[in-house]
Amino acid sequence: MTAPLPAPRPARIHAPAAEDANDAMTEVAAGTTIDHLTETYRAHYRSLLGLAALLLDDTASCEDVVQEAFIRVHSARTRVRDRDKTLAYLRQTVVNLSRSTLRRRILGLKLLSKPMPNMASAEEGAYEQLERADLIQAMRGLQRRQREVLVLRYFADMTEAEVAKALGISAGSVKAYGSRGIAALRVAMEAAR
Repeated sequence: MTAPLPAPRPARIHAPAAEDANDAMTEVAAGTTIDHLTETYRAHYRSLLGLAALLLDDTASCEDVVQEAFIRVHSARTRVRDRDKTLAYLRQTVVNLSRSTLRRRILGLKLLSKPMPNMASAEEGAYEQLERADLIQAMRGLQRRQREVLVLRYFADMTEAEVAKALGISAGSVKAYGSRGIAALRVAMEAAR
C-alpha cells in the first residue's frame, strides 16, 4: 500500500497583489534613490537658490531654505514615485519653506518692540546675478501671489500647470496673476526710467 498523497494547498489569491506591491516598491526605490536625489540637488542647487532669492531677501535664509528643502525631500523620498519629479518636489518645497520663512519674519516683526537692525541687501548676495536692479525693485513691489507666479513661471521656467500645482491654485488664476504682475512690472519699470 502506498502512502496517501498530501492534500493540495489552497491557491494563493493575493500572490499577484504581493508581486505588484514588490514591483511598486522596486519602482519607488529605483525612482528616488539617495544618489539620484543628491545628483539632482547638486545639479540644480544654483537655480533653487535663485528661486529662494527671488522670494526672500537675504542669502543666508535662501541657503537655509534650499538645504532644508533637500533634507525634507530626502526624508520623504519614498513618496516620490517618478524620478523625473524629484526636481519639482524640491522646487515646491523651496517655495513652501520660503513662504513659511516670510510668515515667521512677519510674526517676529509684529512681536518686536524695537526695529530690527538693517539686514544685508538681497542685491549684495544672490541678486548679484541679475543685471537690472530696477526689475528687482519692481518685483518687490508686486503682490505676493503675483510675484510667486512670475518667479515660478519665468525665473524657474515652470509651465502654467506646474505653477498652478505648486501654488495650489487654478491655471486660470496663474494666467490672471501673471498678466496683472507683468502689467504692474511695466508700470514700475516705466516709472523707474
